[in-house]
Amino acid sequence: MTEQFKAFADKYTEKFISRKFLAWLTASGLCAYGTVTSDNWTAITLAYIGTQALVDMAVQWKHGPRQ
Repeated sequence: MTEQFKAFADKYTEKFISRKFLAWLTASGLCAYGTVTSDNWTAITLAYIGTQALVDMAVQWKHGPRQ
């Protein structure tokens, strides 16, 4: 049952919310809750967005622009 829920959540999260925005939203929530400091928030957000941008560029370079 957990795998089915995970598949469902991944499918709809990918459709409706970009993963970059979800990472930012999660880090912001943790910062507001007090679990993450503002410095850590910046590091988490920049690291995820930067690595995801590199992955997107590599895929585009290998497979060409999306149609």
